[in-house]
Amino acid sequence: MAAPATAPPTPSSLKRIVAASLIGTTIEWYDFFLYGSAAALVFNKLFFPGSDPLVGTLLSFLTYAVGFAARPIGALVFGHYGDRLGRKKLLVLSLLVMGGATFAIGLLPTHATIGSAAPVLLTVLRLVQGFALGGEWGGAVLLVSEHGDAGRRGFWASWPQTGAPAGQLLATGVLSALTALLSESAFLAWGWRIPFLLSGVLVIVGLWIRLSVDESPVFKAALAQAEARKGAEARADKMPIIAVLRHHWRDVLVAMGARMAENISYYVITAFILVYATTAAELSKQTALNAVLIASAVHFAVIPAWGALSDQVGRRPVYLLGAIGVGLWMFPFFMLIDTKSFGNLLLAVTVGLVFHGAMYAPQAAFFSEMFATRMRYSGASIGAQFASVAAGAPAPLIATALLVDYGSSTPIALHVIAATLITIVAVACAKETRNRDLGDIEAGPAQGISDAPVAGARSV
Repeated sequence: MAAPATAPPTPSSLKRIVAASLIGTTIEWYDFFLYGSAAALVFNKLFFPGSDPLVGTLLSFLTYAVGFAARPIGALVFGHYGDRLGRKKLLVLSLLVMGGATFAIGLLPTHATIGSAAPVLLTVLRLVQGFALGGEWGGAVLLVSEHGDAGRRGFWASWPQTGAPAGQLLATGVLSALTALLSESAFLAWGWRIPFLLSGVLVIVGLWIRLSVDESPVFKAALAQAEARKGAEARADKMPIIAVLRHHWRDVLVAMGARMAENISYYVITAFILVYATTAAELSKQTALNAVLIASAVHFAVIPAWGALSDQVGRRPVYLLGAIGVGLWMFPFFMLIDTKSFGNLLLAVTVGLVFHGAMYAPQAAFFSEMFATRMRYSGASIGAQFASVAAGAPAPLIATALLVDYGSSTPIALHVIAATLITIVAVACAKETRNRDLGDIEAGPAQGISDAPVAGARSV
């Protein structure tokens, strides 16, 4: 049964909603990626001293991976309450939790000051970061997806996705500027804290913007309809997770499989690359950061273009193009870096992120369209964040371990290629969703959706 029709948002209000989601998501990803960059560059020296450089990096990436372990928990908690209380309230809470944890990392004593308690506290704060991010993504993309029109949903929903490269761009840019301006000793002594403390200012800006937007009209209509039919029929609304696992378990598996190549390739290209370029390729830290910085700007620019293309040809074709492209690029990717040329390093990272964008851009609309309104936050979040534990969490860890054991990029490339095969199978098994009506509250699994146009959907 479809929810009552709601008035479409005006262009100005839709742009404000997109801006609120994008800025908030950028801040959350800035916080999360900042940790990844710091784990590759400084945490091995500050929190795991006395180890072999690569072993210290391995231990540092282990705390990095812990953040991913908390993301499914965040997805469950935020998804449950987001489907009951609304998208906006939970997005504000996730921003506060993430910003507080990141700011606290900037104040954290190192191993030289408090010994083994330092990495323990670092790990706890990383868990808090992961918990917050696990609830952020689903709410941000749903707020835009449920406000926008059906004909351009892929384009508008891709804008919160640009928060990832924007956050990466911001985190890498701040670190790059500090490493250029400060000496190695000054950066290790206090300079590394500045980007984490800066998060406090960014959170204030993000809260001001997020508090100014309205709740999703699709959610409000669904909530009103649920209130009108209280009783035995509405009991499932109290536990959206139960409804997701009962009616949408296939969609959850598709979403998890679709994320494997996207997640693993991203963290190899942006996080592990800082290790590989500075050790195996013997390039400077500044050179590696600059390459990721420039490539992230290109990544930001291509995501909306890929999202718009998914409105024209469908979510699946664009997603499959990205997965196949990443798989085919992995061996050239490492071969270019091994030349020890900045131009080739930049080309390797940029092309890798362009292919990644083809998966990441339609993902927001694709996952949103798989689930019914009253279980959409839970379903999209669970599918996305549970996959991150098996994919993104161990990606830089596995890549570093393979480099330690084999001293070669070949097994790392094969690891990413194996992930792309999983994603190709998962997306190939899904049905096209671009014409799905998001006002459908009690829809069945997306696998049964046809590609017939939805009434009222506008063409791009």
